[in-house]
Amino acid sequence: MIGAFASANPAAFHAKDGSGYQFLVEMLTDLNTRNPQVAARMIEPLIRLKRYDADRQVLMRNALEQLKALDKLSGDLYEKITKALNA
Repeated sequence: MIGAFASANPAAFHAKDGSGYQFLVEMLTDLNTRNPQVAARMIEPLIRLKRYDADRQVLMRNALEQLKALDKLSGDLYEKITKALNA
C-alpha cells in the first residue's frame, strides 16, 4: 500500500507542501529497522529527485537528509541515499 502511494499516486506523493515525502520518511524510518531490504526498494520514488522541479527537489533532498541522519541506518538505504544526494 505504501509503495503504491509513492509510485502510483503522484498528485499526493509530490504534494507541494512535501507531506507525501514526509509520510514516506516516516514509513522508511520504521522499515529501516524491521525490514531494510523492503525499505531500500520503497525509497526508489524519492531518490529520483532530478526528474522534478527545483522546489520539489529541495523537499526531496531534505527528506533524504532526514533519512541519512537516522541512527543505525541500513547499508542498503545508506548507499541509495548517498548516491542520490551526490548525483
